[in-house]
Amino acid sequence: MSRSPSFSVKSELSPKLDPESLQQWVVAFCVIRFDLEQGQLIEECYPPGCLTQDEELEIAYKSFPDSVSQHQNRSSIHDCMFFFRFRSQKKRKSSNVSSSEITEADERESSAQSRKEGVPRVLNSNSTNFSYMYGYVFNRQRHDERLKRGGEQKSVVILSQNPFSSVFRPLLQIMGPLYFDVGNKALEHIAAFVSLWPSPAPGRLMELPIGNAALKVNIPPAHCLPLEGAAFEESASSMAPLLPTNQSVPQGLFHDSDIFGVFRGILLQLWVLWELLLIGEPILIIAPTPPQCCEAVAGLVSLVAPLLCSVDFRPYFTIHDPEFTHLNSLQEGDNFPPMVLGVTNLFFLKALRNIPHIVSVGSPAPNSNRLPFASRSTGKIPGRPDGFGLQQLSLKKFSPSSLLNAVKLRREGPLCLMTEHKEAVWSTYSAITKPDTSILNRLIDAGLSPRVEESMSVVNNEILRRHFLELTTNFLAPFGPYFKATTPSEGTSPFVDPPPLPPFSTDEFLGNLSARGPGKFLMKRMKSNWLDLYRRFLRGPNFLPWFQRRRAVAEQEQQRLWRQARMKTDIQHFVSKMTEIEIVDSFNAIERHLHSEIQEGSADTEATCEKLKGDLLTIFNVLPKDMQELLLMNPQTASLLVS
Repeated sequence: MSRSPSFSVKSELSPKLDPESLQQWVVAFCVIRFDLEQGQLIEECYPPGCLTQDEELEIAYKSFPDSVSQHQNRSSIHDCMFFFRFRSQKKRKSSNVSSSEITEADERESSAQSRKEGVPRVLNSNSTNFSYMYGYVFNRQRHDERLKRGGEQKSVVILSQNPFSSVFRPLLQIMGPLYFDVGNKALEHIAAFVSLWPSPAPGRLMELPIGNAALKVNIPPAHCLPLEGAAFEESASSMAPLLPTNQSVPQGLFHDSDIFGVFRGILLQLWVLWELLLIGEPILIIAPTPPQCCEAVAGLVSLVAPLLCSVDFRPYFTIHDPEFTHLNSLQEGDNFPPMVLGVTNLFFLKALRNIPHIVSVGSPAPNSNRLPFASRSTGKIPGRPDGFGLQQLSLKKFSPSSLLNAVKLRREGPLCLMTEHKEAVWSTYSAITKPDTSILNRLIDAGLSPRVEESMSVVNNEILRRHFLELTTNFLAPFGPYFKATTPSEGTSPFVDPPPLPPFSTDEFLGNLSARGPGKFLMKRMKSNWLDLYRRFLRGPNFLPWFQRRRAVAEQEQQRLWRQARMKTDIQHFVSKMTEIEIVDSFNAIERHLHSEIQEGSADTEATCEKLKGDLLTIFNVLPKDMQELLLMNPQTASLLVS
């Protein structure tokens, strides 16, 4: 974690809070204390009264590390940062991110009906009665033998409807220590500065002032934000499944996650995990600490960029979560919902034994009861990350002993984590995508120097993220023709309605794809049964919301192109070649477009309306007199012609 920018609280410099502007970024700032008799208590919530009682209770439980997972830290102060995600029943005014979002799909019956009809429909943004909220936590544990239980702990929490870890992580680095220095004043001052920020600009680099510092952060692009909104304002470039030209622009959620750092012990399994998330399989990720399990969940979600991830992911999940009761009640043979759960409590290994895929990552602290696997097998210092040299990444270097260890690990099952922490994946899923050893061999050995390791992790993360972005983009490429917007061909009138986009049929798509293949990039990296991956993807929870979102953007782009063509076209050129029926049809079409422009009221509406009114009058003048008289009998039509 980089060093926090300095920040001082001076009353005369503090700006005035703008509550409405604050809501674009933050719902509330909370301070939560762990009380020995009463448990978790919210000491402060700013602005006050913005959370329901149920939300306060859930936030309080999620804002502390699981007691079972915490090691005995004998240092005077121990800080950690993590984040959680939960369902919020209360409807709030959505942030002004971009009116480009569709709600996450949670309508199974509607989804099935959409597939039957061929063309998936666009979801109604009011169809779900919940939204998701994110809590970003700065937790401090202070060791003091004079206190009960030998210490105390508090958490400072930023609550937001936005999955902007790139914003709230550095903000917490400022706000957390500041609160413990000056108290509740920190919340008011930080909130006031945040309320001065401009609206979030998806896909852009933003500079956000905070006191005497400034956060330079990349905001995730609109096409991956599963937030509630109204119209669509995504660009066509984000719509097309093409590899981006500007690599500095993030293409999905959690683009700042440390993929290499958190998965370094199981890098060969990244391709399995990518497939599991792609098709929406339930995954349990277990790690020794909340920061590690959060980083793993965030890293896994980032692997499927630029795909809109519609799997319900929970970076830090506890037994106090309202949905735990339902998950714990699932019997053998019941389908586990598509979720990615990040946990630290080993109790989940028994409570959720029906979950089909379990991933163990991270390293316990040196004095933890669960010893890291390396300390028993190699004699290296526990808790210190080993250098991940090329010799450890090469498939050719596997020895018979390592193979036996892998077989033993699979035979023991995930319950072996109860006695000894190991980085491993337990799953019966047979991956179709082969690990790309050329990518693994490009990863740089960081050695044991923390400074060198941090800079090398940046390079390694870039290599891995670029590869999986390319992998996902190529996987989605066959769907491209269904999002291709058309323009009026030469000699045809742009005043008629544009043709519909190609209809989608699952059987037809799979048949055509089977005949032509998925492309050279995937053919080299997948087994012969690659079509099965597409079948599972089409049945999974990610396909329909992503397809609908892209489809809506494509339709919007097509409307924009035809609108642009109407502005550039001289109507006189077409009128002379039209039959009387075509002239009447064109009149009706232009009148319809004109009404639409007036209702939408966009920035260039006035100029567009003037052009369309002129075109409408030109066509009206060539119509027969009896037809003109008939049209003028309609007051709405008459007002367009005389105004």
